[in-house]
Amino acid sequence: MPLAKNRKAYYDYEILDKFEAGIVLNGPEIKSIRNSNLSISESRVIINKGEAWLIGCHVAEYKFDSSSAMYDPIRERKLLLHKKQINRLGGAKSQQGLTIIPLAVYMKRNLVKIEIALARGKKKFDKRASIKEKDSNRDISRILKNKNK
Repeated sequence: MPLAKNRKAYYDYEILDKFEAGIVLNGPEIKSIRNSNLSISESRVIINKGEAWLIGCHVAEYKFDSSSAMYDPIRERKLLLHKKQINRLGGAKSQQGLTIIPLAVYMKRNLVKIEIALARGKKKFDKRASIKEKDSNRDISRILKNKNK
């Protein structure tokens, strides 16, 4: 079960490839994330000097932390990926129109993982076509559901 999802990602982008990465967090951040106090809708991933960084992810301050005087909720967080994956993402990102976006944050064996995707932005007519397709699929499933009763 995801702790946070980027709902607009599938609407705004065409997903080409998905990766799973770990996140480097400090103590109170993990407690805040377990309480689902984070937002990844405005965030993105950059590759800088052979390292992947999550930028714009908002992790709310853990309210029971006593050492939160200098806490920055939107700080850059390092992502843990294999070197081959980072090279693949960096090479693909250099192509025109591709970006790396986070899709979901979830727990896996008591570790926080993030699902990131290599994506291409959709044009306005692509978005309209996906809405039309979703509506027609919904109508078909509604008809089949009523027919089976």
